Amino acid sequence: MQKMAELLSLWCKCGEETLGACALAGPCLAGNRLNLDVYPDGCCHFLRLLKEQREEVVQIEFLRLSSNDCLIGSALDSLPHLEHLKSLVLKGGHIRDKFGSCQRGSLTSLPQDLGNLKCLTHLDLSFNRLSTLPSCILHLPSLRVLLVSHNSLLALPEDFGCLSKLTFFSAMKNQLTDLPQSIGELSMLHTLDLSENVLQLLPEEIGNLHNCKELVLSGNCLSSIPDSLANLKSLRELHLHSNFLVTVPASLASLPNLSRLDLQNNCLRAVPAEIQALPFVVLHGNPLGETEPSLQAGNCKASAACVIHSCISSRSFPVTSEGCKVVLPYDIHFCFPPGAASDPLRISFRLLEPDPQWVKLRHHDVLLSKVLELQPHGVKFQQEVQIWMPFVPPQILHHNEVVVRTFNGQSWSDLRTRVERKRGLMMAHCSVLHFSWFLVVSRLVQDECKVPAEGTLLFSSVDPNIKVIFPPGVTKEPRSVKMQVLHIPAKKIDKITANAGCRASPLLCLSQDSLMDFLNPVTIQLPLPPGVTGLNLDQFRLRLLHGDLEGQTWDDITSQVVLKFTHIYVMFEVTHFSWYWLWYTTKTYIEGIAKKVYERLRLYQVNFIALQRKKDPEQVLLQCVPKHKVDPVLARLQNRYQGPEPSDMVEMFEGEQFFAAFERGISIDMDRPDCVDGRLSFIFYSHLKNMKEVYVTSPVDRKGQAVKGQVSFYRGTVPENIPEDASRRRKGADSLWLATLPIKLPQLKPRSGENHGPLRGFSFPPLNLGNAETGYLTQANLLSIARRVGSDWQTIGLNLGLTYQQIERIGHNNRDDLDKQILGMLFSWAQQNSEDPDCVSKLIAAMKESGRQDIADEVEAIIDLGRQKYSESIRRVGLEPETNTEDSAIATM
Repeated sequence: MQKMAELLSLWCKCGEETLGACALAGPCLAGNRLNLDVYPDGCCHFLRLLKEQREEVVQIEFLRLSSNDCLIGSALDSLPHLEHLKSLVLKGGHIRDKFGSCQRGSLTSLPQDLGNLKCLTHLDLSFNRLSTLPSCILHLPSLRVLLVSHNSLLALPEDFGCLSKLTFFSAMKNQLTDLPQSIGELSMLHTLDLSENVLQLLPEEIGNLHNCKELVLSGNCLSSIPDSLANLKSLRELHLHSNFLVTVPASLASLPNLSRLDLQNNCLRAVPAEIQALPFVVLHGNPLGETEPSLQAGNCKASAACVIHSCISSRSFPVTSEGCKVVLPYDIHFCFPPGAASDPLRISFRLLEPDPQWVKLRHHDVLLSKVLELQPHGVKFQQEVQIWMPFVPPQILHHNEVVVRTFNGQSWSDLRTRVERKRGLMMAHCSVLHFSWFLVVSRLVQDECKVPAEGTLLFSSVDPNIKVIFPPGVTKEPRSVKMQVLHIPAKKIDKITANAGCRASPLLCLSQDSLMDFLNPVTIQLPLPPGVTGLNLDQFRLRLLHGDLEGQTWDDITSQVVLKFTHIYVMFEVTHFSWYWLWYTTKTYIEGIAKKVYERLRLYQVNFIALQRKKDPEQVLLQCVPKHKVDPVLARLQNRYQGPEPSDMVEMFEGEQFFAAFERGISIDMDRPDCVDGRLSFIFYSHLKNMKEVYVTSPVDRKGQAVKGQVSFYRGTVPENIPEDASRRRKGADSLWLATLPIKLPQLKPRSGENHGPLRGFSFPPLNLGNAETGYLTQANLLSIARRVGSDWQTIGLNLGLTYQQIERIGHNNRDDLDKQILGMLFSWAQQNSEDPDCVSKLIAAMKESGRQDIADEVEAIIDLGRQKYSESIRRVGLEPETNTEDSAIATM
């Protein structure tokens, strides 16, 4: 850690001093650079500086402005005066909407005289609203780098090839359907990124890009690629994943410099042997050898008959009017029939952790998946789109049913759902006409019917012995009625009541869509409790209980109704619906017993585990595991982790919050978004993992001794619909301690030849990786990440896209120092990808692919925290523009 700190001071001293000066002094002119995009009113400052310090401003060579600024139009009119300008950044995405999504800038065009900037070599117009490429760009003779990603470009101009000096061009995340033939005239182009468009064909002329080293065409609608790609003799990386490719030319194998060929998540059922023999080709997610499309369910007949696997770095996929089939990470499937989308459309997706303040579970609901968000919110389709969401099967399926639940921005509703098994996975299948938020839950089986004035009969599909009889004249207007039945095993009641001799029938839950009571009494039939028949029935021991809709109170209404008996049934009449429970007992105060039993039915028995990674004891895995899953979980983790035995058993509610606190000389990063008052916050869901991996540190000098600390678990808040008595016993962060497990950090052993002086041999320019949508990473962030990498650095480097030769060279040059190897790998990758707006997402994906979910979580936490701190700093100095938008509940997740 000390060596890392010294590297930070060596690499970042200049960059940090400059950043600190700007933060203290506000917008300022520093040499030939003017960076004003971090200020909401940056254009105003630019115009003021141009007026007050014109001689200095017209000499600047590097300018950054935010296109979200309301004065961007006025600023654009002044740009032609900056005749020495070499780099111009006019990006949007600096502010967010109420759902947390980046808002594009307001640029739809550029002034024609902007083409007079003869010295301009770098132009970034990302995150704007351009539908056509401004014609003035074609008059920039010195332009070498052009970024127009995250716009709405439908086509490139036919004479686009006149930009003869262009070396880097990125138009990712637009709506391009084809390319002009003149694209082949960009003879100096080194990098071409056209990912996540809707390209269907490539011109043969693309094979004329003889100097192209990286070609990114992932996330399009390509079903084939031209043979002329084999002419790109300088090509090193070819990215074609997440398309509709059914074949690839074997001639690609002859490219002499190719070191990465990504063909994963296409429709390839056969691949030429020459391609398969390449050691660097990636073919995952293709239906190799299959004779039928991967999805053949229901009446979905996409004409493309193809599967797209969208990788985690793209987080979006295209949809055209021809229809398609899509497979996302975590095996989420879609089927878009022909005509579902009238125009080409790009769908963005993300998986969110469920927040109990927003995800409201009903009684006896069990959450089976994370929340899937699909954007644009509320987009309408002409035909139903089918969705398959995988879920963890609940323990009991007979009395429960699985449904997909969707959120419309105000409330949740259940969709008609069919459960299917695909490739060994249980899938919840539904059809929708719009996109919003979706999750999978298990609920009590629900039977429902429409009650007309003539009356009807409603049976329980779980227990046919339970039925409700609606006589004629029971209602004037038709009303909907729902029935749910909860079976409670006799052994469970005996255990909870300590063998008090109580027996109970199934719990009946009735509801309707009307607030009016029924006009005539409705007859309810329930089976007698187990072991009780008309022959041995003691009517004085039979109790009928009525419960409120929240299960908070239970009242004995036996004396208020007339009970009629048969050999195995009891019948009674009511005029309004609620919960009904039939008990057979000698106890006089049965209401309290029923309340206790009902409360305990919703509790789960769990154990806590705290394990340390064998290769890196500072990495700690914390998990809350249902009792019956403890042994399988430990068996799966024992090869990589070690630690104490699980905690004693405790009980928790579905959706209950708990905290993990590191104590006795061990601490964690307090700036984590999930850290509350120094404690990690968890939400328990019985069928989700409830797991986090964190890095711990100790202020104690471990070079002299090991640190024997501990992690303790405490209760937090409970779901809103928990009985009041149970909630009262769980209030307060420290009111109920749950468990404590030991954590030991071993004594540090200094490496041989360790030098505590300043490290030399590395010199990198300041880095600022990412973009406004994915967030930024700095040198300091990379240094923090490097501390956690350890011996996995080579695997991570390969998954980041470094070549075997690069990895070997880094290892050889720094063979006596693991820290230098790690830093060399990370910063080599960072330099190569500093212009890639998706590099942060790719870093997260590489960490996950390398089995380092802990570092992936850390990077995501850094990004989220950086956004939060930036927003707070803007508000603190009064630079945030006034806004009337209200945060949605979804934005707080």
